[in-house]
Order: sequence, then structure tokens, then C-alpha cells
Amino acid sequence: MAPPVFRTESLTKIYDTGKVKVHALAGVDLELYEGELTVLLGPSGSGKSTLLNILGGLDGATSGRVWFRDLELTGMGDRQLTAYRRDHVGFVFQFYNLVASLTARENVQLVTDVSKHPMRPAEALALVGLEPRLDHFPAELSGGEQQRVAIARAIAKRPEVLLCDEPTGALDSKTGVQVLEALQTVNEQLGTATVVITHNAMIRKMAHRVLRFQDGRISSVETNDTRLAPSEIEW
Repeated sequence: MAPPVFRTESLTKIYDTGKVKVHALAGVDLELYEGELTVLLGPSGSGKSTLLNILGGLDGATSGRVWFRDLELTGMGDRQLTAYRRDHVGFVFQFYNLVASLTARENVQLVTDVSKHPMRPAEALALVGLEPRLDHFPAELSGGEQQRVAIARAIAKRPEVLLCDEPTGALDSKTGVQVLEALQTVNEQLGTATVVITHNAMIRKMAHRVLRFQDGRISSVETNDTRLAPSEIEW
């Protein structure tokens, strides 16, 4: 087994609205590994996105501890977390957040210009199958193509981890498969630890491991001895 990229101990997150306290995470212990593609499954409000935000340095824990390799994220200040996100983490969200006035190449270049050891934008776009669309604007691309630009932007800085929150949630099955194929390519060719949140339970069949969430806890862990290709998944 490869060494863990992430490790958490008794991770807890409580949102205090003033009238009620919401326990988004209720003591999560997990390890996520280098080169692994992990799917997080569970209903809305089960804690998946909260966990992803804490792992990505976008939010802090109420209690417990979390490590990225040997680096403890717990208690880091804003400047340290900004450096951590810049140097180590790629994010892909349900909505693409592309700049409409920039081409695909230029959208990716937004990241490569501030990264230490980036890919060329054309290289990142080729990796997700968009080499012919380098100089197209978002309005000239399909939803699936726009999401693949977002993936190329996330991986262009060569992150060790790629955190994806419902990356196919706004797509139909055909374009969703294209996006999953791009994520699989990144995972396999770059060895990027990839975590995918989804409500589509069938996507779990392409993962190395599946973590099911319920009420802020991991309710079960499954390992796929045989994995399906994205094109084999029934939506």
C-alpha cells in the first residue's frame, strides 16, 4: 500500500447558527492514499463536502486533527493554508468557474502563471482530450468540454491531490462519461490521489475504494477488486 496522502483523527466540524448547532462531521478517522481514486457517497448533509473542504484547506475543523503527508493542517493560519492550496491541491467543482472572456488555454494559464512547476497549458488540455479546442472560448464549448477545461486547470500545477465535488452533477450521461474518463486518465498517468464526491452511486464502480457517509460519519468502506471503465458505467 502506498503511503497515505491524507490522514484524519476524530475530525469534527460543528456549524453554530446561533439557534442550532449542526454536526457536519462527527469524528471521522480515515486515510487516503497516493495514486488512489476514492469515491465519497452519501445523502446531502452527510458531511462529504465538509470533509473535502477541510482536506483542501478551504475550511477548518472544530476539533480533531488532519495531516497532508507529514504536514499537519490543523491550526494553520490563512497564509499557510493559501500556500498549501497553491502548491499541493487541485479543485474541481460542479460548476466550471471559467472566465468567459478567456480561451481554454488562457483559463488554464491562470493557474500555471502562479505555480512552481506547472505543465504547459496545452499539455494539460491534451491530457483531458481537448488539444483541438485550445483557443475556443467557454461559450464555444459543450458542458463536458468546459468541465474538462476545469480539470486541466486544476491539474496543470501538478497537484498531489485532486478534490472533485460533484464533477458530473450538471452533465448528461454521455458528457459525464467523458469527464470521468478525464479524471481516470489524470489518476492513472500522473498518480494523482483523486477524491470524487457524487450522488450517482454507479460511479463507485470505477473507484479503488468507496467511502459511504451518513450523519457526519463514515458508515462503510468498500474496495473494488475489479473496477469498471467509465464507459461501462450505467447511469
